[in-house]
Amino acid sequence: MRLNTFVLITTLFGFFLAAKGLGGMTDQWWLLFHTLLGTAAAAFGSAAFNQLMEIEDDAQMKRTADRPLPSRRMGVMRAFAIAWGLSAFGCIHLAAKVNHVAAILAATTIAIYVFVYTPMKKWHSSNTLVGAIPGAIPPMIGWVGAGGSWSDAGGWFLFAFLFLWQLPHFVAISWLCREEYENAGYKMWSNGDVKGLRTARLYNFFSVGLIVLGVLGASMGLYSHWVGGIHALIVVAMMLPMLKYGKEVVRSNMRKGFFGTLIYLPIVLLGLAFAWG
Repeated sequence: MRLNTFVLITTLFGFFLAAKGLGGMTDQWWLLFHTLLGTAAAAFGSAAFNQLMEIEDDAQMKRTADRPLPSRRMGVMRAFAIAWGLSAFGCIHLAAKVNHVAAILAATTIAIYVFVYTPMKKWHSSNTLVGAIPGAIPPMIGWVGAGGSWSDAGGWFLFAFLFLWQLPHFVAISWLCREEYENAGYKMWSNGDVKGLRTARLYNFFSVGLIVLGVLGASMGLYSHWVGGIHALIVVAMMLPMLKYGKEVVRSNMRKGFFGTLIYLPIVLLGLAFAWG
């Protein structure tokens, strides 16, 4: 539920920014409703497929052992029907009530998440990069749902923004849950990184990418240059616990870095909502 709430918030955000550039939200409310409904169904469907593919792995990890399938509260066939039903409804609804580009983006999200990212977690640590792709597509669904083009610079900026944000967020999570991931056989960047120094470097590297993207967005005319400057300061504030990680190798700094990503996202989304255009 938390993950798919994030999907809907970013879809709404993409819709709002595209509508803002096209004259506002007047007479767009039903279109927004259908965009969110279709996206929600597709997101929950892909999550159900993911859980179907990871029943045994989820059973080995404390944070996932209570899910319906590993805890045996739901049968596999029922879950399979739910996964297919929600995924199909989501894509068909978007095609019928929004537009075909939104439906294609939703179908692409499901395909990458289920058939590429999920199995890839078992054989290569770059799965985090691949997993960030379906997580970055929802704002583009919102963008095209409001009438924007898939080729618009604004839509691709939102994709890049969500893609880069997920990387420091998830490297911190993977280290905090490192032992569980290793026991389940997942190939993560955090594997073997007992002290977390490699994870801290990755966190900072991807965070610098956010700063660069913020400057690029200002250069593209999506918002003022002073907005890009303030954004850079916000990213640096988010990075502070990880910048001193080499001197203070303590778990609390990693947790602060993780929570920093959670604080950063709504602040920046709200700021962009006012500064965009």
